[in-house]
Amino acid sequence: MQRIRDVVAHTITPSWINSVPHNFGDAAAGSLKADEWRTMSTIYLPLALISLWGEGTSHPSPDIGMKYRQILDHTMAVVSAIILACMRTTSQACATAYRTYIAIYIRDLQTLHPEATRRGNQHMAMHIYDFLCLFGPVHSWWCFPFERIIGQLQRMKNNHRFGKPVVHCSILITNMQC
Repeated sequence: MQRIRDVVAHTITPSWINSVPHNFGDAAAGSLKADEWRTMSTIYLPLALISLWGEGTSHPSPDIGMKYRQILDHTMAVVSAIILACMRTTSQACATAYRTYIAIYIRDLQTLHPEATRRGNQHMAMHIYDFLCLFGPVHSWWCFPFERIIGQLQRMKNNHRFGKPVVHCSILITNMQC
């Protein structure tokens, strides 16, 4: 985890790329938003893992080195799929490459991580290929703007009673009627 934090702290990125919390992984950092996960998985995580497990790195034994390299290759398959899915333009070749990478990731997940279980979102990830072919680049139909609005709504005060305003709202409504 420390290597990932070091990469986040020392990597210089273009100004249009949103960073992630410098204390990523700490409870105080909170949970990442979808766009922060995309940045983490396409920039910081590959840099950190390649520097730890890539060609030329040393490990206690050749078996451990080979295991880490398999995990790195597996991670890079999903990173490649994410990069292809998030491109501003797409083509049939990009969609096909996406499907290949995500299929490799899903296929090898339980082999490399036996504790992992199958999830519905892995099945849905396979359908992104269809969506790329039908609707074009993910950027034109992803939900980041809606997630931002949902986040704002979640931060609003409420009393969890449908149809009954929060006290400060009823004062506002009363003042508006006068």
